[in-house]
Amino acid sequence: MMIPTLISGELARPSRARQYRRYLSKGRLLTKPPGLPHAPPVAEDDDENPISEIKRAIDAQDGSALLAAAEDCHYADLAELYEHLDDEERDFFFKTIGPELATDVVAELPYSLIEDSLSHFKPAQLRVLLGNLSDDDRVDIFQVVSEEAQVRFFSLLGPRDKELTKNLLKYEEDTAGGRMTTHVGRITADMTVKQAITVLRRDREDAETLARIFVVDEQGRLVGKVRLRDLAFETWDTPIRDIMEDADEFILASEDQENAARLLSRYDLVVLPVVDEFHHLLGVITYDDALEILQEESTEDIEKLAGIGGEQTELTYLNTTFLKHYRRRVAWLVGLAFVSIISGYVMFRFGEVLQRAYVLSLFLPMVVACGGNAGGQSATMVIRALALGEIGADAAIRIAWKEARVGLFLGLTLGVAIAAFISFLLPHFHPPATGAFSFPQLSLAVACAITLQVLSSTVLGALLPITARAVRLDPAVVSAPSLASIVDVSGMLIYFGTAAAILNL
Repeated sequence: MMIPTLISGELARPSRARQYRRYLSKGRLLTKPPGLPHAPPVAEDDDENPISEIKRAIDAQDGSALLAAAEDCHYADLAELYEHLDDEERDFFFKTIGPELATDVVAELPYSLIEDSLSHFKPAQLRVLLGNLSDDDRVDIFQVVSEEAQVRFFSLLGPRDKELTKNLLKYEEDTAGGRMTTHVGRITADMTVKQAITVLRRDREDAETLARIFVVDEQGRLVGKVRLRDLAFETWDTPIRDIMEDADEFILASEDQENAARLLSRYDLVVLPVVDEFHHLLGVITYDDALEILQEESTEDIEKLAGIGGEQTELTYLNTTFLKHYRRRVAWLVGLAFVSIISGYVMFRFGEVLQRAYVLSLFLPMVVACGGNAGGQSATMVIRALALGEIGADAAIRIAWKEARVGLFLGLTLGVAIAAFISFLLPHFHPPATGAFSFPQLSLAVACAITLQVLSSTVLGALLPITARAVRLDPAVVSAPSLASIVDVSGMLIYFGTAAAILNL
């Protein structure tokens, strides 16, 4: 049945598969395993490390040594090395390794470096490089380069690649269609096993993966799937429709890429088929795409939670310019600084209360901070649940009720603790500013204020992300910066209002 020929191309597209096998055949790891960008070096002898050899070859302008060492390296290692080179070294690096070896390296580069990296190649070399790219990597590149470069690159593509790229560019970058590859093993239900293997043997060099093979009907609609081992252990004349399974997991090309990654993770899929609204099989999203998507989305959420705006960068922290860091942080900081003036105004309005009982200023930062901490915890839990698809905007009432109970118990716990401190320890260190109230009264006022503050902040922290999602805003970017400012103002209002009412100030 000549299955070994078919299996040899099963798991990855040829160029990457060959590099990875060569990488493993050396019997050692390089500076790090692929996909672990900050793992510590594990090679026993650093002098034999190909990355170190490449650096020495670049310093010596030794093209032969550079090419020999580069062929022993994984493309992900070469891409990370390129990021740390200067312009002259980058030019020498790519001119030496050539377009064939550079294909996978370019696909691994941060988006902000791709257009510049392609400028090192002549048109004939670019034609080879762009033609060797998988369709999803090529589309990713076209989506991030300038319009001028996009037109120039289009003119270098062959007719088939040009048509395929145009079709894929119809989908937004962050959709399943924008991330899929069309290089997929596909057969029809009316084939026999022998016919299917003949087709797959012909397509094995182009297919992104043959771990899952999808079955379509005469119109190209997805009707099932088979595994390679299903074909390997069946007789030649077995009909595909007798051994195929239902393809229950799929995603529309217009759906968000995060939903695709979530499906791959939830159902432990190797590949996820992508279909159009008529259920035609368009392509697949692979598990490595899912890893990249989840990394991008989690980085985006973390940055937005911290109030960092602007376009996300794939460059490492040290390789991102200080001006880029400045531009991404300054807007939120300036905006929140002016919002905080409201907190000052609240304190100004309650200045008379502070004059009568200046001891209240001792507990003001604590009350405000407790509200911020509790609200931040609540917002984080809800944002995570939203990201994982565990809850939706229709669950707002249930979420608010749950967080209200949590907030009430947290507030009471903090209130009891601070009341005990004020009643039993504070008298030994700080007498009341006036004789108008006693320490038990003060403890009651502060305890009530902190309970109300934690309760309100917890509910607010839960509802802000839900509200943002309901109005089609990013929950992360709305919740974190807004919550901090709102809780500051509400904390002061609650604290001074409660103290004035209980202490008769």
